[in-house]
Order: sequence, then C-alpha cells, then structure tokens
Amino acid sequence: MSADYYQVLGVPRDATAEQVKKAYRKLAMKYHPDVAEAPDAAEKFKEIGEAYEVLHDPNKRAMYDRGGNPMGGAGGFGQGGFSSGGFDFTNLVDAMFGAQSPRGPRSRVRRGQDSLARLNLTLAEAAFGITKELKVDTAVICPKCTGSGANQGSEPVECGTCHGAGEVIAVQRSFLGEIRTAQPCPTCRGYGTVIPNPCGECSGEGRVRTHRTINVKIPPGVDSGNRVHLAHQGEVGPGGGPAGDLYVELRVTQHEVFKRNGDDLEMVVHLPMTSAALGTVVELDTLEAERDDLDVEEGRVEVQIPAGTQSHSRIAIAGRGVPRLRAGGRGDLGITLIVDTPTKLDDAQRDLLAQLAEARAETSAQVSVAKHGKGVFGWLKEAFS
Repeated sequence: MSADYYQVLGVPRDATAEQVKKAYRKLAMKYHPDVAEAPDAAEKFKEIGEAYEVLHDPNKRAMYDRGGNPMGGAGGFGQGGFSSGGFDFTNLVDAMFGAQSPRGPRSRVRRGQDSLARLNLTLAEAAFGITKELKVDTAVICPKCTGSGANQGSEPVECGTCHGAGEVIAVQRSFLGEIRTAQPCPTCRGYGTVIPNPCGECSGEGRVRTHRTINVKIPPGVDSGNRVHLAHQGEVGPGGGPAGDLYVELRVTQHEVFKRNGDDLEMVVHLPMTSAALGTVVELDTLEAERDDLDVEEGRVEVQIPAGTQSHSRIAIAGRGVPRLRAGGRGDLGITLIVDTPTKLDDAQRDLLAQLAEARAETSAQVSVAKHGKGVFGWLKEAFS
C-alpha cells in the first residue's frame, strides 16, 4: 500500500461516494488495457481498481483514513484474512465455499408474479373452442410515474446511510476479533437509493392495482382442469418490472342433455313402445346446434331406430363427439334408447294391446330367468353396462 488512493483517483480526501465513482469510471475508460496504448496501462488500471475498491467501501475507507491497511498487510494472514483491522467473516465464507457473497444494491425493477384465474365454459365452448373475455384484478404500471415510483419532476437519490452500496456492515466482537457481516441497509432496504418524493398514485411502488379485461383463446377439446398459459399477462413487477405469466384454469359446466366421457358425448332418448317395436327414424339435435356459426341443419342428425329395439340399447354416431385436443378427429355421439311402457290406457288402446297379446300368445305371463353364474354384483354390472 505505497500509493495514495486519493491521488490515484484524483479526488480530495473529503470526496463523496458519487465523486469517487465518477472519477473511477473516467480513469477506467482511459486506462483499460483494451483501449489504452501506454505500456503501463494494465498496471495503472489495476492500481485504479484497487483505489476504488477501498474508497467506495465506507468501512475500508475509514480503516484506510485511520492508517490501517484494508487490503491486508503487516500482522495479517493472507489477503483479506486476519489483520489489524479485524476479521472479515464474509471473506472467510467465500474462501470456504468458493462463492462470492451477494454485494451491491438490488434493483427496484423486478419481474412480476405469475397469476392464476378461473374461467367457466359451456360444454359447446369447451368442445369447439372460443375466444372469451376474462376480467382479472391485477397490477399494472403506474400511469402517473410510469414505473419509476418517484413523483413528477423528482427521481431516486443515493441513500445517505449506505452511500449507494445497498448494504451496511454489522460489526461484532468475538475471541477472533471483530466479525463483520454484510446486511441490507435498513434505510433503503438494500436498493442503494431512496425516493424522497414518492408518487402519490402508487406510493413509490411503480405499479397500481386495477381491473383488466383479457381475451383468452380457448382451443377445441379442452376439459375441466385444463389450463391456458398466457405469457406476460400476469402482474407487472415492482418498479414497473416485466409482467409475470397468467394461467387460466378452465371449468366446464354440466350440460342438461349431453354428458361428456373423454372425447365421446352421451345422451339418452326415450322411445314409445310402438316405435321401438316397429322401428322408426328420429331427428336429433347434436351439440353443434348450439354453435352460432353453423346452419340449423348442420346441427342435426338422423338416427335410424331398428325394429325390435330393446330398452337401454345404444347407438353410436361416429364423428359427432368432442374434437380431440391437439389431435385430429372427433369422438362419437352415443345414444342410449329407453323404451317407455305406457302407464295410462283408454279402453280402445287396452283392447288393441289385448288383441296383440292374444295374437302373440302372450295372454299369460311367461318369463325367463337369466342365469349368469356371476353373483348378484356381476349380474348388476352386466345389466347396467
């Protein structure tokens, strides 16, 4: 430590931290080995860096002004180890773990948090896709200060406690001497700057909360529990930082006619006994009937009911189910037929049924008992399937 660090940087002994920083930047640009042509530029650049390392640190500068050696010297044990100035705990941690302790002020500008919102869809909207509006309560850049946090005409200034370092050194005495640990500055909370005149709209945070409407594009084939990822649509970060992402969780409401089973749709149709016995053709509305971009006829399908159809028979219409998410094709439309037995008959209808029973030799009850050999639960499972 033979050189006078103040002379090296060309600043007076009462220079402020800002003056030290400006002098260092000016000399560093002049003597940087990549731009300087002088043969001693590299040595001069190293000397400038050493002077700045001492003078920009309040604790090292105070030790230097008292005549001590902040870079390690007589009575020391290696560079920055045990020295007459005390024991630097952070340097010991760095040496043990091979990592540098975080130093310097932290930025006021940070990325915003990711957000989660929920959106209800009808079955038709989930099946065929839609672009739907979603209102969210979120944080946006403050329109008054545009994210700076300072009132108009003012700006953040260097913290007087840590002089822009963002941290202060806490000193404790132990049998090893003085133990120094770096802590976030309590005045500026580690930012290195303070806002003396904060924005009245956001109270210095650089963002405000508001309601915002977002258009969410829902792909065809989604189901309850699926999420749509919208990049950069979440909350704006402190200090007007970049927005996080928004995740929209979908919930499909129950339909009064159709039930979804994977990519298939299921519906139940009741048939009169006579139609089931004789066979018929019925015209049914499919889920497409709820789409506004299709004609009425495109939303209907003709279903051939064969003669002798039994109750709980199922007919599958291919390609009338739900489009497969991120894949081609569609599921089926399953139609379960329930044959309704008449409960109220007039005399003429009763006579007609009696004549039919007589013609089919069914005037006396003739039943057959199914033998499955699978136990009562197996029989029930087979019957309902």
